[in-house]
Amino acid sequence: MVYKLLRPAEWDSFRRDGRFDGSEHDRRDGFIHLSAAGQLAGTAAKHFVGEPELVLAEVDPAPLRDALRWEPSRGGALFPHLYGSLPLEAVRRTWAVRDGILPSVSGCS
Repeated sequence: MVYKLLRPAEWDSFRRDGRFDGSEHDRRDGFIHLSAAGQLAGTAAKHFVGEPELVLAEVDPAPLRDALRWEPSRGGALFPHLYGSLPLEAVRRTWAVRDGILPSVSGCS
């Protein structure tokens, strides 16, 4: 599984539209930034400090097929990048994240 942290307004639009075309940061970079479970804490610390509420979406990579690529990013680690829209049907479950406290997901610390 891969994961996407979303602001509440982004999650609301995602559910309404049935797809997520990316945050402003994603669109600027040309792909949707996702994280492996073990990368979530670093992603939250780098990009979401001070956000009182977030939604963490667990995404099944299978339906994303070739649009999902693992590419070097922060510190040379391979991160999942999605080149295209994220379909709502790829989301398996979600968690509310409050005050930066991430839920316990496999490999997340």
